[in-house]
Amino acid sequence: MSDLRRVTATRYVTPLREGGSLPGLVEADDLGTYVAKFTGAGQGPKALVAEVVAGEIARRLGLRVPELVVLGVDPVIARAEPDWEVQELLARSGGGNLGMDFLPGALGFDPVAHRVDPLEASRVLWFDAFVENVDRSWRNPNLLRWHRELWLIDHGACLYFHHSWTRAAAVVARPYDLSDHVLAPAATARAEADAELAERVDRALLDEAVARVPDEWVDDVPREAYAEHLLARLAAREAWVPR
Repeated sequence: MSDLRRVTATRYVTPLREGGSLPGLVEADDLGTYVAKFTGAGQGPKALVAEVVAGEIARRLGLRVPELVVLGVDPVIARAEPDWEVQELLARSGGGNLGMDFLPGALGFDPVAHRVDPLEASRVLWFDAFVENVDRSWRNPNLLRWHRELWLIDHGACLYFHHSWTRAAAVVARPYDLSDHVLAPAATARAEADAELAERVDRALLDEAVARVPDEWVDDVPREAYAEHLLARLAAREAWVPR
């Protein structure tokens, strides 16, 4: 079903040893360079589903997310890799994987050195609370500064309700712990962000985001379950919206 652009990996450049998923820098047949997240990594396809759904929601809310593509990988490219761990990962990841456009020259966000507009910080905080992103701490912001603008990356830890659908309805109003969020101190326009973004989220927006997920990553749970859960969370936002 996905209408993400599809490209094919032509060369594995280097591993990016961050976190447990071992992403890598990959060149593709469109002459682009991508940060690749692999289906054969420990987190499996659900992390890639979260990357797409959360990333595309963020994009539709006006936040900056690098382009996402379906990155075709032929396991034969593993033969040129000297690292056995990379060889095994590529061998397990034949077919469609996730590619995120590489932003050359981007800087990792530093909350001391980089200032963020209060409303933009509040929008990011609201979005993270909505999709339950637990991976935006000061230790690991998953934010980049590129051309003096803020870009959001790495959303595989969002939507963790989809790891246990039998419990999903029971946690739809789960509060969001923002005590460790890297932008919480700068997010002083929270009421304005809530009023703006809550009005923009609707079934059509969520359906569009979920529709971007490739069929090969979706398990036996209907796609509409994602939109229905997130709509229910939106309706319960008094329980989780940042104050």
